[in-house]
Amino acid sequence: MDADNCALACGLVSSSYIRQGQQALGRRHRLVKSLLSSRRLPKQGWDEATIDMFIRDASAMDSNNFLDNVGVGEREGRVACPLVARRHYGLAHGVGRSGDVAAEQPKAAGSSMLAAVTAALAADALRIAGLTGVGPVSVLPLATGMAITLVLLALRSQRPAGADTVVWSRVDQKTCLKAVTAAGLQPHVLQLRRQGDELVTDVQALAEAIESLGANRILAVVTTTSCFAPRAPDDVVAVARLCAAAGVPHVVNNAYGLQSRATCAALASAWAKGRVDAVVQSTDKNFMVPVGGAVVAAPAARPELVAAVNGTYPGRASSAPALDLLMTLLHWGADGWRQVLAQREELVPYLRERLQALAARQGERLLETPSNPISMALSLDSLTAASAAAKARRVTQEAEAPAAEAAGSAGAQGADAGVARSAEVHPAAEESAAKQESEEVGAEAGASPGKAEHVAARRPAPPLPDVTFFGAMLFSRCVSGTRVVAPGKTQSVGGAQFQNYGSHTEVPYPCTYLTAAAALGTTRADVDEFVLRLERCFGEFRKKCGVSEGLLRACELPTGTNGAPADAGNAPPHAERVSIGSGGA
Repeated sequence: MDADNCALACGLVSSSYIRQGQQALGRRHRLVKSLLSSRRLPKQGWDEATIDMFIRDASAMDSNNFLDNVGVGEREGRVACPLVARRHYGLAHGVGRSGDVAAEQPKAAGSSMLAAVTAALAADALRIAGLTGVGPVSVLPLATGMAITLVLLALRSQRPAGADTVVWSRVDQKTCLKAVTAAGLQPHVLQLRRQGDELVTDVQALAEAIESLGANRILAVVTTTSCFAPRAPDDVVAVARLCAAAGVPHVVNNAYGLQSRATCAALASAWAKGRVDAVVQSTDKNFMVPVGGAVVAAPAARPELVAAVNGTYPGRASSAPALDLLMTLLHWGADGWRQVLAQREELVPYLRERLQALAARQGERLLETPSNPISMALSLDSLTAASAAAKARRVTQEAEAPAAEAAGSAGAQGADAGVARSAEVHPAAEESAAKQESEEVGAEAGASPGKAEHVAARRPAPPLPDVTFFGAMLFSRCVSGTRVVAPGKTQSVGGAQFQNYGSHTEVPYPCTYLTAAAALGTTRADVDEFVLRLERCFGEFRKKCGVSEGLLRACELPTGTNGAPADAGNAPPHAERVSIGSGGA
């Protein structure tokens, strides 16, 4: 309803009412005008009706939604299912063209405008989060791993012909390493070094790697700023300085680091003091949208790589991830985005305090990882000991079983002979005797230790849980996002062999541990319920290991309140899922 149509409507409805309605429409139109002129997040989030109106107006600007359009090409934005068309607001042309994912589409002015607005708002969101000095931004319809691959492919044209190696600071999550190999590059893995409980960047080893490989052979150094404790984010400032001195590109995997004020500050410092070519972050982990998008950002002082990434993308791309991000940012506005970031920061000390208290009750400890602003790790030493003790008892029982079975069999044979002789004297009583014997076996087993061992030996012993089973126990109780990591696992990823995979170190980490994260969107209620179910799982695990109160004291294992074993209860049958992780990339 524009001004002319509102004037005509005054002939149908009282003009005072129409003017009031026109003012309401004008209020929404002014929000859109402000957005397109400022290209920044609105201070306050929009209501759903305004977001819906904006997207539908843009969709009507695409040729497939023209009232009089006749399409005779192979790609005309045709959608067979009305449900699919509604799901995508009729935005069927996607974004970009064959030569550039950020290029305008003649047939899709509305889609092209929405893509440009999304990139502008994403850059503003990055600045608000703390990435000061950020330059161009591209919102790609790729998850983090594939986005890193595209960045590396774009760098190839800017590096010498022999640059085929990526120096990569180890993080035991497959995505980043596979991103390197998917680009046809060779990873040079840098091991971390232990500093207290934390695993930190070995800056000296990086300097030696650059020296030994030669700068012309290195396509890029790839660091990681969001990871599972006890690994710490890489020292991006020190790495940026080394890369600047050597003239080597530096790409940062910042998968879910955007939600951390400290991480953003470190990145801003890195590209101010050294070299950072691109920072890649996930849309789903940082903006709470469905999986499928990534934001590639470059510093204002070194903007060229983002344009190269856009030009490297082959063909058009889906507009869905960018549309999800746009609608979410308009829903939040600048104030809402700041609020969710602040709430996450406030959750970090709360999760730490709750886990420290639980650790004290269970005889564990929260590992000291002050450099990791999102993830935490809790030792599982008592459960490792309980599992080992149970397995040792099982070995002893199995070693003693043959002698006990032989003794039990001899007694049983004597009893069987007596029954047989009785049957010979009284053939009519054979069935009654057999039934009586069957009924008495249970009673005899309870009265006679030898008979009990003989009966028990017939049944297979239930499997004993390994400490890694603890993670499955949590998941079955609707707790997601945690990881139980034990030393000793060997894993091959992208042709590279890793020892103790999962713990980020070739040298076995001193303990098995559980990770949890204070990630964006997690609430205090989530933390409280997680701690409750975690404590119950401690008791249930010990019960599965057959750990009694006396054995707990003998093994110096922790018990619950007043010396009783910890609560072995499970989550309710229909318990709500509690997510306490950050995901991985």
